[in-house]
Amino acid sequence: MIRPARARDGRRPGTLTSVHGRALRTPVAWGVVWGGLQAASPLAFFWLGASTVYALELALIAAIYIGFSVADGRPRVIAVETVVAAAFVVLAAVGVTGSGWLLVAGLAGHGLKDLWQHRTGFVANTRWWPPFCATVDFVAATVIAVLLVADLQLGW
Repeated sequence: MIRPARARDGRRPGTLTSVHGRALRTPVAWGVVWGGLQAASPLAFFWLGASTVYALELALIAAIYIGFSVADGRPRVIAVETVVAAAFVVLAAVGVTGSGWLLVAGLAGHGLKDLWQHRTGFVANTRWWPPFCATVDFVAATVIAVLLVADLQLGW
């Protein structure tokens, strides 16, 4: 497959250092903040187990790309993003009662999907979203992995 010289939103595919000439510092910094909030979110939903909260969040962040694909408007993009979101929803559902490591894998996998999205510009007009969301995913996955290794009883 031949990559286009520029993504639909004007970026060069493969650029991880800028969003329309601006540094990625802002979306990445906000991603760290939101990733920390996501990792701490079971504290706000204390009546649910941590795995349930993290699974709901994984399904939600995966589904956001369906909205972006609808805004993009291309049927192929809508179909691909819907299938990908459905796979993450299934992984989240299994993660509710399965190992917490499935949720870590789901978040890390979604972060990799975000990096791919940023590199290729597959869904148009997402500019800052993929680096922001990848950061959220990787921060949350890292914190959850540390909690699992520490063997804290969080309702897995």
